Amino acid sequence: MSTAETANTKIGASDLLSPSQLSDVRTRSDIRGTWLVVHAWAVIFGSMAFFVWFPNPVTFLLAAMLIGARQLGLAILMHDGAHGNLTHNQKLNMFLSQWLCAYPVGAETMAYRRYHLKHHMHTQQKEDPDLVLSAPFPITKKSFRRKMIRDLTGQTGYQQRKAQILNAFGTSDMTFKERLANYWDKLGRASVAQLALFSILAVSGHWYLYFALWLLPLMTWNMAITRIRNIAEHAMVPDNDDPFRQARTTLAGPLERAFIAPYWVNYHVEHHLLMWVPCYNLPKTRAYLIANGFGARMETKKNYLEVIRMATSKPDDQDRPGKIVHNARARRVEGSFGEGFTNAN
Repeated sequence: MSTAETANTKIGASDLLSPSQLSDVRTRSDIRGTWLVVHAWAVIFGSMAFFVWFPNPVTFLLAAMLIGARQLGLAILMHDGAHGNLTHNQKLNMFLSQWLCAYPVGAETMAYRRYHLKHHMHTQQKEDPDLVLSAPFPITKKSFRRKMIRDLTGQTGYQQRKAQILNAFGTSDMTFKERLANYWDKLGRASVAQLALFSILAVSGHWYLYFALWLLPLMTWNMAITRIRNIAEHAMVPDNDDPFRQARTTLAGPLERAFIAPYWVNYHVEHHLLMWVPCYNLPKTRAYLIANGFGARMETKKNYLEVIRMATSKPDDQDRPGKIVHNARARRVEGSFGEGFTNAN
């Protein structure tokens, strides 16, 4: 059997969990899925209100970080929606995923689904569209520092959105009407979501919050923690062909869950083993897998700092400063949540 064939041989769910355990973890809840979306927006608007009530640099920074993390959280919930996992009712699943999760952060659930299922089908293989995100590691500390500076200063976000908007406006050989139709197809609904959000804040008397505490976190902190999430999930995994070790789970404490890894995104091995499990059931899934004797086989790191140390273990004397790279998927970023763009060094 070839390497690719070995990698594509999936472990059956019944080999991992008992029938009662499977029934427990696969249960999707309309109430819980809806609550997570409500929770994300409550944190976003609550953080804005907190800054308005106590305006100072510290509360602004905390609000921006919390909002950036919930913006990633919306993308995570969109990801669950793309798997059909967010709620039991699939019409509700798609509505929440599209209008309250994907469109506000400039993504699109169905485009993401088409792209993302290829990642699950070919995880860490040459056909994996996400391989470009994990293959460059390890890198040097200097390289990582340059990436973080670009992320936190908005350079990554600007380049990503620029590629997205140019793609939406089409090509020069298209008529104006065709360009408008193309824009609506790719970014029209996302633009409606942005206008709605701006209008809500304007009606509240705080229109400036759209720029200061929506767009700014989206283009900065959200970019930085999306990169960290990408690194943690697949960079430098021990075995690209082992379903237990071709992805990584990173344990996260309360602060990491608040500012870096919302809505159980850190349970990535469990997600790859059983991708139809809702995100809110992933901790329970891990507990069952450990109880069934699989704990030692699952690639796990104790926190995100440990992952970053491992990913930046290349000696600094091998540092090769590069430039921002627009990979092929930068033009399809409307279907991603941050992984359609990468930086070389």
